[in-house]
Amino acid sequence: MPSPAVDDYLKTIYHHTEWQTERITPSQLAAELGLAPSSVTEMVQKLAAQGLVTHRPYGPIALTEAGELRAASIIRRHRLIETWLVREFGYAWHEVHDEAEVLEHAISDRLLEGIDERLGRPSFDPHGDAIPDASGHVERVPFVLLGAAAVGHSGRVLRVSDRDPELLRAVEAAGVSVGTEATVTDASTLRVDGSEVSLPVAAADAVWLSA
Repeated sequence: MPSPAVDDYLKTIYHHTEWQTERITPSQLAAELGLAPSSVTEMVQKLAAQGLVTHRPYGPIALTEAGELRAASIIRRHRLIETWLVREFGYAWHEVHDEAEVLEHAISDRLLEGIDERLGRPSFDPHGDAIPDASGHVERVPFVLLGAAAVGHSGRVLRVSDRDPELLRAVEAAGVSVGTEATVTDASTLRVDGSEVSLPVAAADAVWLSA
């Protein structure tokens, strides 16, 4: 049965491995959700009993095929809504996350399909995160985190994490957005159109480039 609490768990587990390969641990999941570890342990056991995750005591958590499909469905809702708010209502990219958190549980499948069609069935949201299609499939290209990129690496900005609205505002103010072609000069500095662009130090762990 639909459950916002279950969906939030699955969405967080799914999101954790989108831009890196290490699976999420129960303590990391508790920190991400802002919940007590004991509460997370209890819920993970319930999710495992429902066939949505696999987990062994003190080990990392992985989505089953059923869990991944359900997570992709709610991620799809969230990211289509974010894209809709930016394109149709003039929201800035740092303003849409909280709105989408509410609306993703409220809109019907029919409305979601209408939004997807109206937007031209986009593959990526305003932050560069992939939007799963109706079957759960996503398009991905090889990527590298800014902080891990070699000096001189050139690529296209693929994604900026939406975790910190202040960082999103700072990146936008620097003239950098998803799709910007840039060359890395250090862990928080890019060369864009021949000019040096300084980003907040936190950008090293929040900006991804094409590999």
